[in-house]
Amino acid sequence: MHVTELNFPLMAQAGDASGGLAASVEAFLSKCVGWVWGIPLAVILVGTGFALTVMLGFVQFRGFRHALRVIQGKYDHPDDPGEISHFEALCTALAATVGLGNIAGVAVAIGAGGPGAVFWMVLVGLLGMVTKYSECTLSLMYRRVDDQGIVHGGPMYYIERGLGPAFKPMAVFFAVCCVFATAGAANMFQTNQVATILEYNFKIPTWATGVTIMILTALVLIGGIRRIGQVTSKLVPFMAGIYFIGAIIVIIMRFDQIPAVISQIFHDAFAGSAAAGGFAGVVVREVITQGVKRACFSNEAGIGSAPIAHSAAATKEPVREGVVALLEPFVDTVIICSLTAMVILLSGEWMVDHQMTGKAASIKGVLLTALAFDKVLPGFGTYFIPIAVFLFAYSTLLSWSYYGERAIDYLFGDKGILPYKIAFCSLAVVGAMWKLGPVLDFSDIMFGLMVVPNLLAVWLLFPKLKAETQRYFERLRAGEFDVKK
Repeated sequence: MHVTELNFPLMAQAGDASGGLAASVEAFLSKCVGWVWGIPLAVILVGTGFALTVMLGFVQFRGFRHALRVIQGKYDHPDDPGEISHFEALCTALAATVGLGNIAGVAVAIGAGGPGAVFWMVLVGLLGMVTKYSECTLSLMYRRVDDQGIVHGGPMYYIERGLGPAFKPMAVFFAVCCVFATAGAANMFQTNQVATILEYNFKIPTWATGVTIMILTALVLIGGIRRIGQVTSKLVPFMAGIYFIGAIIVIIMRFDQIPAVISQIFHDAFAGSAAAGGFAGVVVREVITQGVKRACFSNEAGIGSAPIAHSAAATKEPVREGVVALLEPFVDTVIICSLTAMVILLSGEWMVDHQMTGKAASIKGVLLTALAFDKVLPGFGTYFIPIAVFLFAYSTLLSWSYYGERAIDYLFGDKGILPYKIAFCSLAVVGAMWKLGPVLDFSDIMFGLMVVPNLLAVWLLFPKLKAETQRYFERLRAGEFDVKK
């Protein structure tokens, strides 16, 4: 959901600073984003997913059916500790990941890497399922529930409580990075893109969009994670459902072209792209790189954000919420990103060199997806995609506000939560109206750096994770858990 994932020319629009220190700082931050979100981090994320898949016995596949039963409430008990249901936790985490990356990031991946990038995107999505399972299970294992029933969980807690007080500086580092990430990439960038596309399509003033999002966000944040869970559990299925229906209609209308498109995806995944237009001659390395990076950016597996939401789930069994978490990359990347990719490829718009300038250039990824929908369903891209962008961005703000809140609570306690909420809501207006280049680059760096302490903790705690996994599935097979009819 973050800035690098979309790779829009917004940075050029945002970087008006000329000469001197400001220009040097901006150039340095831009380079740092490339260093942080380069090949090494993608290799770490994918390698971790692959290793965990093997070492945990392909848990994302053997636990899939059980996960579906869990979110149906089959294993819910009223006396379980926590603040929200399994389904609400899943929707809250999905609200953070299902966003602009699913609409625009896929277009960027195909544009830079060709159709073959879709294969690697889906593969990484499948591997990301086990990474999400691992970090979210650990989050439940080491969360803390206070006397008021409020849950305190996430990587900062399984780092400190799981590894010991000596690792607290690593937990603090994660929390600080999380707070900065929520300010820019998870807030101001989202509102900036929404404001830009609404002004471009419907002539709505950017300030009006910013104020509207600020008010809507504040109304939900007042109620805390319970209110966020209630809203996202309705908003996420609604917005994903309409997007799903629109994509399926496009696919059905171009059904005869599906075999050729699928064949091209598999061919280009291993041979590179030789398509017509501005994307000819893409080498295999670029195909793989784009698919891997976009999947990692989209589903956030390994980042450490989702465990904060899942830690609030009402359950006594950490693995039970872990299997719920593995559904996220499947929905976000395997389903929604794949549908977007099919729409773009079936429309043929990806091979057209759209020359866009000004405001259109800053939302080029979104517009390419909109053009693809409009090619088959006239009007759907023009009118629905901007609405989808609004809803997706809004849901991202809600979930990431909670992530930041929990990080602030870890760093400063309850006294820091209200000022954070006020600042977070206010930044929605700032994001809609200001030019944000250096700020967004900095927050994107923080977003990527969250991976380091999070995955290090996952590996150090792996023996305990594996033991807990084996214990739970042995009990599940033995029929020890009560199941609602």
